[in-house]
Amino acid sequence: IRPPTSSYTEDPPEQTTMIRSSVASFSHLLPRAGSVMVLHNSPLAFAVTSPSFKPAQRSARLMSSDSKEQPKHPNVVHDMVHFKTSTNKHPLGIEKLSADKKVWDNPMQHSVWTQEEVNSVEKTHVEAKGVADYIAYNTVKFARWAFDTASFYKWGPVTTDKVLNRAIFLETVAGVPGMCAGMIRHLRSLRRMDRDHGWIHTLLEEAENERMHLLTFVKLKQPGPLFRSVVVLTQGVFMNFFFFAYLLHPKICHRFVGYLEEEAVKTYTDILHNIDHGTLGQWKTDPAPQIAIDYWKMSQDATMRDLILAVRADEASHRDVNHTFASLKPNEVNPYIFEHVLSDSKPAAKPVHAERRGQTASSGDATPAAQ
Repeated sequence: IRPPTSSYTEDPPEQTTMIRSSVASFSHLLPRAGSVMVLHNSPLAFAVTSPSFKPAQRSARLMSSDSKEQPKHPNVVHDMVHFKTSTNKHPLGIEKLSADKKVWDNPMQHSVWTQEEVNSVEKTHVEAKGVADYIAYNTVKFARWAFDTASFYKWGPVTTDKVLNRAIFLETVAGVPGMCAGMIRHLRSLRRMDRDHGWIHTLLEEAENERMHLLTFVKLKQPGPLFRSVVVLTQGVFMNFFFFAYLLHPKICHRFVGYLEEEAVKTYTDILHNIDHGTLGQWKTDPAPQIAIDYWKMSQDATMRDLILAVRADEASHRDVNHTFASLKPNEVNPYIFEHVLSDSKPAAKPVHAERRGQTASSGDATPAAQ
């Protein structure tokens, strides 16, 4: 498959692999003979190229190998930034560019924080208004009290074991709502054959981000059989509960997650206090796991304190996003996307928090091509 003429610097025939049989299998779907849809920076890209091939612009263009016609909608820029570009590994296992070193890079778009951003995170609270908000808020407060009591977190000094047990268990729960809500909205979009207005990818990014928190913490401590059994039981109960709750009342669910993330920010803030002034002083110098350094693009000498700062910033972002979603109607546009280029798109609602520190606004359907 030949790349667009603007994407290479020299004659490509000897450098580009032509997959003739594959093209023939779907040629009847193309607008005209010899045309092919090229999706740059996307797992859908279907080309194996040489090192000289460099994706020029993040856009989906309908190109003809024997024509210089312009895209049908030149004003529509397709920026599929929810798929992270990697020069080493394609998320589907296809080598995009030749590389001497094989390095895994998470393909899902996520925030990479600056020092100023992680240090500026604050505890915030959205006041409950109405029955739905009060149900969500009181459910979260009860769940926190029950978990703190059952895990003995409030008794005795805060130790690394206590913190890791708490973080590992709660991250197995925190990764459920985004995936569940994203799946439900995905199926809804399929049933109605209509766009989702940018919610799905934001929700999936949240789920993946929480999963990466979990994978980072388990590098520091491996749970035992009893712990894992409790996780399986909790996931089974919570997943089913959240699934049916989201079908019945999405607003309560997003408000619930918003309040849950408020508690997470409080917890990680308390952990930072214990690192600076309490019983976790060793985390000032203990190195962060390599998976965290790679994921958040931290310096190679990053410490556990740096890791906790990054995780807290993620939780603050999820807090703001879910409180905003709880204030929107299901068919309103996600305000955290770059832009909506669609003739019948509705005005984007204003986020609950005017400034979301460091959160990439790329989540969701950046253009109709990314639906």
